[in-house]
Amino acid sequence: MYYVYVLKSQHHWRFYVGMTSNIARRLNEHNKGRTRSTKGYRPWILFFSESYPSRAEARSREVYLKSGSGKEFIKEKWSRSSAG
Repeated sequence: MYYVYVLKSQHHWRFYVGMTSNIARRLNEHNKGRTRSTKGYRPWILFFSESYPSRAEARSREVYLKSGSGKEFIKEKWSRSSAG
């Protein structure tokens, strides 16, 4: 099983989209500063994740979420979750 995940920085208005087979391990790596692109925006929390049976399907969704339309989808999801 593969997961596409979206992290939210707790101190910055910043999201990060990634893919992994182990979300807990990957979140830990982000929060320990082992990922250069996310190091400066720690700490991170898991905003949401989706599971896919194949790496190819997960990668396709990750690419979409990193696109302009995907970023709008994430922002919309964020505004709905903070409105409640």
